Amino acid sequence: MADTKKIIDKLANNDIKLHEIEKYTSDIDEAINIRKKFIESISVGELNHVSNYSIDMNKAIKKNIENPIGTIQIPVGVAGPVVINGEYAHGKFYIPLATTEGALIASINRGCSTISKSGGANVRIIDDKMTRAPALKANSIQDALVVKQWIETHFDEIKKEAENTTAHGKLLKIDPIIIVGRHIYPRFVYSTGDSMGMNMVTIATEVALKFISKNTNVHIVASSGNVCVDKKPSAINLIEGRGKTVTAEVIIPEKIVNEKLKTTSKAITDVNMSKNFLGSAISGSMGFNAHFANMIGAIFLATGQDEAHIVEGSLGITTAEEINGSLYFSVTLPDLPVATFGGGTRIETAKECLEIIDALGTGKVHKFAEIVAVTVLAGELSLIGALAAGHLARAHQELGRG
Repeated sequence: MADTKKIIDKLANNDIKLHEIEKYTSDIDEAINIRKKFIESISVGELNHVSNYSIDMNKAIKKNIENPIGTIQIPVGVAGPVVINGEYAHGKFYIPLATTEGALIASINRGCSTISKSGGANVRIIDDKMTRAPALKANSIQDALVVKQWIETHFDEIKKEAENTTAHGKLLKIDPIIIVGRHIYPRFVYSTGDSMGMNMVTIATEVALKFISKNTNVHIVASSGNVCVDKKPSAINLIEGRGKTVTAEVIIPEKIVNEKLKTTSKAITDVNMSKNFLGSAISGSMGFNAHFANMIGAIFLATGQDEAHIVEGSLGITTAEEINGSLYFSVTLPDLPVATFGGGTRIETAKECLEIIDALGTGKVHKFAEIVAVTVLAGELSLIGALAAGHLARAHQELGRG
């Protein structure tokens, strides 16, 4: 047993750092408790709820967290069932969603019901890749162009170097290779299997960069030069895609639009044009949608995805058209970095939520991406319908405010 008071005193006096507590005890739970007690000593409250959890912190501390003091809890609900007619996801699904926003799951649930009554949503994965784009610097514009041409003509050799670092990653291309003055930004594009693959492609690219530098004498400024573009909204990801690029659609007969959404196809198309297209355009928004982030955030938190990628997953376009007396409604998500293996999916609660939709482990990431896209479709449909019917404020007053 470690001397808890002595260690807390050392922490208070800054004689040791938070990450050094494990030097005084080999028991991870004891280290967590000591760290928690120290934080309580400087907090205005106690950590009674943070310190109660069921996940195996011994496993989490190896790959998922540093300086742990416990966990947080976010309410998890389910929406559905929703009928999905995908290439990988077939049948009825209940979607696990973690949120503190009242009315959100009720809204998604309404969208699921509307989709199911219309025969289900069609969904397809258009593309699948992960990127890393380093920042390089040459001595001049002329030298930068020489480096660009060298990379283009030696792709097979670079590919071999990169793929030696991974059993699952494949370097598909290096494109575009952007030159800004004497700075060079080559965008390495990989397939990564069932993992989201950010760490995988970073390691592979760093090895490739050493090979490029050795043969061209170009200076490696940074392994990431923000042309990837990782965890930020960007036009290049909206156009080129990153992670999974997915499109989901549904055709809803006018009668069902009237019954389920309490509005008309024309009203929905008008709202979509005014809000998602014109409003987004005049404001310079990267996302031509109503609220992709709500659904992406809720399902990401429930299933152990990288929460910083919510900003990427929230990019996308919603379309609404009247076709032969029915409403055609679709969402396109060009930048959906998701995983069903590794990372946060290791955490026990994430595993359980992924198991609800049978999307845990290898061979399941495309199924999961299709389910995520249909969840976004359901939430987007419901909100646009509520706006068209003038029901948004009432729903939040009744469900969001209790």
